[in-house]
Amino acid sequence: MSAEALRGRLTDLAAVGQGDLRAVVGEFRRSEVLVPVVDGSLLSAESGGIRWLFAFTDEAALERFAEARGEAVPERIPVYGARLLDQVIPRVDGPTGIAVDAGSPTGFVLPPVVGIVPDVVAVDVASKEPVV
Repeated sequence: MSAEALRGRLTDLAAVGQGDLRAVVGEFRRSEVLVPVVDGSLLSAESGGIRWLFAFTDEAALERFAEARGEAVPERIPVYGARLLDQVIPRVDGPTGIAVDAGSPTGFVLPPVVGIVPDVVAVDVASKEPVV
């Protein structure tokens, strides 16, 4: 699937909460997104005890994010969402989720919960109930 399909799903969700959350996670897993890199590390921020990795569906979304922060557009690498969720997040120390298109009207977060990230790093692993 393409980043365009993912943006479409995000737009559906933003429009009065319509859309299928499971479908969004599926689109994200199949989509190649742009992950900003600063000083050799993936750009992230911490909020509420969770580290949030940033991922963008296209150059324009990344540029808007950088502009809003008053920063130059950072280097970026294309990565499939599945790789971020299944391989990168388990290697980060502590709970980690993904902020997709942060700062845009269709921005969306994928929290570190069962059904999104591997169970071994999910914060709600005791419940074994998918949140999406």
